[in-house]
Amino acid sequence: MIAMDSVPRRSDPQLPSDADERALLVRIADGDRRAFDRLYRNYWPRLTRFLDQVMRYPSLLEEVLNDTMLVVWRSAGTFKGQSRVSTWIFAIAYRLSLRALKHAAASVQPIDPLDELVSPDDPESDAVRAQVRRQVRRALDALSPEQRAVVELTYYHGYAYAEIAEILECPVDTVKTRMFHARRKLRVAIQAEE
Repeated sequence: MIAMDSVPRRSDPQLPSDADERALLVRIADGDRRAFDRLYRNYWPRLTRFLDQVMRYPSLLEEVLNDTMLVVWRSAGTFKGQSRVSTWIFAIAYRLSLRALKHAAASVQPIDPLDELVSPDDPESDAVRAQVRRQVRRALDALSPEQRAVVELTYYHGYAYAEIAEILECPVDTVKTRMFHARRKLRVAIQAEE
């Protein structure tokens, strides 16, 4: 599992601007592999985290991530610029992740990627943090992939509801409804564990 602190947020100054990403797409459309490599490296941590949260199938994650970037490579010239580049890429990843979940073999079991990093300095605090992470993980696992996607895009990637609606290809009110139900389910699940 990727540590939350290591995933750059959309508003993070180390992320390229949308204008920079549009310029990369133009170069990618012309077959520039260096531009594609740069875009891939910028998106790998964010897409990995997003797909992990939505799918919960680590065995499928890399395949879906690579399929997403293959679509970006092949379709860069078709990007119309009606949204942010990141919105377009996350929408591709979301659609492919749902398709992969539908076709996942029954033998593929979700794995809890919760890594419990233990620090020799404060094992008691580490144990409490690990317990809270397990509670949150179990609560998130109880959500549907659509609800997890809304939570992930809102809290970990900083997207507004309008952008999430574009990524998920649904009305903004649907995003709000999914978030409402997700928050309620999370609250109930976490309270039940306590």
